[in-house]
Amino acid sequence: MQLKKILFLVIFFGTATFVQAQWTTAFHISNRPFVAVNYQLGEKWLSEFRVDVDNSFEYTGLELVLNYVFIENETYQFYGGLGGRVNYFSGLVIPVGLNIYPYENKSFGFQMEMAGLIGEVGILRGSTGIRYRFNKN
Repeated sequence: MQLKKILFLVIFFGTATFVQAQWTTAFHISNRPFVAVNYQLGEKWLSEFRVDVDNSFEYTGLELVLNYVFIENETYQFYGGLGGRVNYFSGLVIPVGLNIYPYENKSFGFQMEMAGLIGEVGILRGSTGIRYRFNKN
């Protein structure tokens, strides 16, 4: 099981390195906090890899989500998507969220998200947090 996780991470980050995209990191705060790395594909698609934090490795969940940006301007992005989750609370992830970039420097911002986790259990997870965009044009 551990080898599969490592292989998954290597393939994900290896593939992402060859894509011309804008990279973003985030920290989502909830009762199951998680960190995220995403890259934007084209104008409307955001793929994001997420890892639960603040718990033992045995209870760490991994998520891969593909979001579509429905509304976007210079200050915010409203998105929704679909993804999968493995290891802990395995199943589907259905996020809807808002990224807000209120400062003149549009690299640093905030995010709010609500996501349904459907599978082993049914959970509605809410999170808020910070987001940083690298190489913003």
